[in-house]
Amino acid sequence: MTARALPTRAVAKVWGRDRLPAPFAAPEGERIGEIWFEPPPELPGILAKYLFTSEKLSVQVHPDDAQAPPGTRGKEECWLVLNADPGASLAIGFDGPLSKDAMRAAALDGSIEGLLTWYPVKAGDFFYLPAGTVHAIGPGLSLVEIQQNSDVTYRLYDYGRPRELHLDAAIAVAKGEPYDAARYRRATGQGAAMLVEGPHFRLDRVSGPPGAAVAARYRGALLVMPLDGHVVLDGTVIAAGECGLADRVGAVDFARCGSALLVQPVSSGAQ
Repeated sequence: MTARALPTRAVAKVWGRDRLPAPFAAPEGERIGEIWFEPPPELPGILAKYLFTSEKLSVQVHPDDAQAPPGTRGKEECWLVLNADPGASLAIGFDGPLSKDAMRAAALDGSIEGLLTWYPVKAGDFFYLPAGTVHAIGPGLSLVEIQQNSDVTYRLYDYGRPRELHLDAAIAVAKGEPYDAARYRRATGQGAAMLVEGPHFRLDRVSGPPGAAVAARYRGALLVMPLDGHVVLDGTVIAAGECGLADRVGAVDFARCGSALLVQPVSSGAQ
C-alpha cells in the first residue's frame, strides 16, 4: 500500500458558503457545502469530509445497513465542531417521545423543526449519531463529519426548498426519541481522546504523537486528518484541510501537528 493524500471533491449545496475558511476556497459563483475525501480502495467503507453551512440543512434521517436499499450501506455518522458563529446550533433527536403518526403530521405542517432538540454548540463539541436519529444542522458552522460511505438520506422537511422529500422512507426508519447524551463528548486540549469505538469505525483525536494505547487499537491502514499543522506519511506531507492514507499509525510523523483525527473501520483493527 502507498501512503498518500486522498483526492478531494468540492460539493455545491444550497446551504453552503461562497466564502470558505482557510485553507479552503470556493470556486467563484458556487456555494460549497462539503469537501469530500474520496475513500481509497483500501478503506472503502468510510467517508471523511468537511461541512460549511450558511443556512439550515433539511430535517433528515438515515437508515442502518439492514434498512438501506439493496446494494447500498446504511449511514451512521458523527460531527466534530471546528468553528461556530455565536448562536449556532445542531438539532439531534426530539424533546420527548414522538409517535410515527405525530412525526408525519409535524413534517407535513413544518412544526417538526420545533419538536427537535437544538443544541447550542462551540468548537470542540462532538456528537455521534446512530442511524435512525432525526437531525438537522444550523447555519454558521464548520464541521468535520466522519460517516459510513453512504449517501442514503431521507428528508422529512426542507423549509420550502424545491427539493425532493422522502416522507414514507424517513418515517419507516426514524426514531421518535430524545438523543442519548452519552454519545456527546468534548474534544479539546492536549493528549488523546477516544471519540468512537464501533460499531462501524473508530475515531480518535490526538494532540501530538499518539500513545501506546492508541497505537495498539489502530492496527493496519487508517486515515489521518490534521486539524492544524501537518503530518508526514512516508515522506508525503499531509496538511490541515487534507486527509491522508497511512499503512499503520507508527508510520505517521506528528512532530509538526497540533491535533489530528485518526479514522479506521473497526474490522481493520482485527487484522
